[in-house]
Amino acid sequence: MNVMRYKGYSARVEYDAADRILVGHLAGIRDIVGFHGASVTELEAAFHEAVDDYLEACAKLRQSPNKPYSGRVMLRLDPRLHARASTAAELAGTSFNQWATELIARETAKQDL
Repeated sequence: MNVMRYKGYSARVEYDAADRILVGHLAGIRDIVGFHGASVTELEAAFHEAVDDYLEACAKLRQSPNKPYSGRVMLRLDPRLHARASTAAELAGTSFNQWATELIARETAKQDL
């Protein structure tokens, strides 16, 4: 996975074969913020500049910048899966929320996210 991180923001990076450049977009926010570079060094500098410019523009407009996730998740599950997961949490001696948090943490750690 091609991911960059800066000031709490993450970006997804792809290669644009037509233009022969690396292209990135901030992930996890509603606003659309993109950047590009011909090399990894240029891409990283453009990413930092894009985040800094985004934060500066928000300040000038007196808007709060989108934060990459609030920590609140709304999840829709099949009722049978919900029951099984709730039972697993109870048997583990924890709340469903804590059980799910630990499971997600374990799985994302495997991917070094």
